[in-house]
Parts: sequence; C-alpha cells; structure tokens
Amino acid sequence: MSTFDEQGNFQVKTLDEVKDRSFIPKTTGYRVFTVINVIILVGFSVIIILPLLNVLSLAFSDTNAITAGKVGIWPVGFNLFTFHEVATTKLFWREYANTVIYTVLYTLISMFLTTTFAYAISRKGLKGKSGLTWVALFTMFFAPGIVPSYVLVNDVLGWHNTMWAMVVPGTISVFNLLIMKTSFENFPVELEEAAAVDGMTTYGILVRIVLPLSKAILATMVLFYAVGQWNDWWKAFLYMDDPYKYPVIMYLRNLIAGASQQGVGGDPDATAQLAANVKSVAMVLIALPVMCVYPFIQKYFVSGVMLGAVKA
Repeated sequence: MSTFDEQGNFQVKTLDEVKDRSFIPKTTGYRVFTVINVIILVGFSVIIILPLLNVLSLAFSDTNAITAGKVGIWPVGFNLFTFHEVATTKLFWREYANTVIYTVLYTLISMFLTTTFAYAISRKGLKGKSGLTWVALFTMFFAPGIVPSYVLVNDVLGWHNTMWAMVVPGTISVFNLLIMKTSFENFPVELEEAAAVDGMTTYGILVRIVLPLSKAILATMVLFYAVGQWNDWWKAFLYMDDPYKYPVIMYLRNLIAGASQQGVGGDPDATAQLAANVKSVAMVLIALPVMCVYPFIQKYFVSGVMLGAVKA
C-alpha cells in the first residue's frame, strides 16, 4: 500500500498499518469532522436511551413515588410487587404463549414465501419475472383498505378468532422481498452453473447452495419479520374478539386504553401515573425476548442489509 506523508514524500505502508487506518492524515478538517460525528451520535444515543431508562425506572419504582412524579431515569423506592402481580396473571401468560406461537408460524411462513418468491424473480431466465415484480410493487403502493381486509379475512375466508388471521395476512413484505431479491441477484452465477452441471435441480441449488451462503440476509429478514409480528396488535384488534386468543401486545394496548379512560378519585393524572407502573412492567416483560435474541442476530444486520441494498 503506497501513500504520501505530510511533506509529500512517497511511502509504502504495510498491511497492518492499512488495517489500523494509521496512515489517514489527521488534518484539522478530519478532526472537526470526527468531533461533529461523535457529538451527533452521542446525541442520538441519549435520545434513544433516556426513554428506555425511564421505562425501566418506572417498572421498578414504588407507586407512591410514581404518583408524586418523582421518578426520572432512576428507580425510587425499589418495588417488585407489580412484577409479581403481572407474572401471576394467567391471561398475560396465555397471551404471551399466543404471541410466541403466532410469531414463530408467521416468521416461518413469511420466510418460505419471501425466499422462494425472491429467488424466482432474481433468476435472469425466468419468463414473466418483470410482471411478477410489478405485481408485488403494486401491492406495496396500493394496499387494500381496512374494510376489504376485514370482509376477506372474517367473512370470505372464515378466519375470525383463528390463528390464521394472525399469521397469514401480510406474510410477504415487499420491502423485504426486494432486499432479498437484490441479494440473490448478487450471488455468483458460476456456483449455480457448476451445481446444475452436476445434476442438481433448482430447488437443490436454492436449499443446498444459495441459502447456506446467504445467512446474513436470512438472519436480517428473520429479525424484521419476527419483531414486526411480535409488536403487531392491529390484526388482533381487527380480526379477533376472544381475549384468550389475543397476542400479548394487546394486553399492553388495553392497559394504555384503560388508563386513558378511567380516573382515580376524579384525578385522571393520578390514574395515568399509577398505570405507568403496570405499563412499564408489561413493556419490560414483552420486550425482554427481543432484547435477548437481538444481540445474536445484530452482527448479521448491517451486512445483510448492505448485501441486499447495493447491487454489484
């Protein structure tokens, strides 16, 4: 690696020096740019972290301190009573189990359909792939309304109060489909041609060659679909009325809706403060699985999105 020093003299840099970026000249403009970037990133981090700290502090604080408005980003009067109350609520755990089942099934169906669809329209020799791509794009720009969706799922398909109303609608995200399609288009054609010469079928190439070498994009799509379904309460609100079949996010939604409609001693603010403790506990318990899984998938996130967003 060759470069020039500050005096303009030609120098040859070793591979180790290139890797640690020590050859980058630390000019005044570069230092200013770095300082501005650090300030902006720290600012965004604070904006993101403070609400999370507030939720955690509300979850572990005493209700009297919450009512008095003394809780900020640190718990006041350590309290686990609300955790015990929520944890002993059978409906909460029933809805929690529903959410796990819905999320797993939805993610499996979505990944199967998205992967096969994206692989098909990424092949150059497929006839009519432009038409299939435009059909997908049309559904992204012109989504069906609430009433047609309600009539189709509840009346035509007869999925009212069933698991299928939660796991089938919206199984293919066009945004995810296009990212995966672009990723498959960047896949080395030579590997597929060699496998075809050896007698492997199209499905064999997809399952045994393409998918094992596409772990980054697959992990990213699994994260997108699973988190989206885990936090989705709208389908349950629209297609279900049986509390024992609700996802757990409806438990939190009903807490928020109930707190906004009731009052304690004629003081709605007091109700809101007291309900904040229960809502925070529910949010912590609901978000905990995602927070535990995310660190193991996070390393694939950036590389997966970049692989699907930039066409070589």
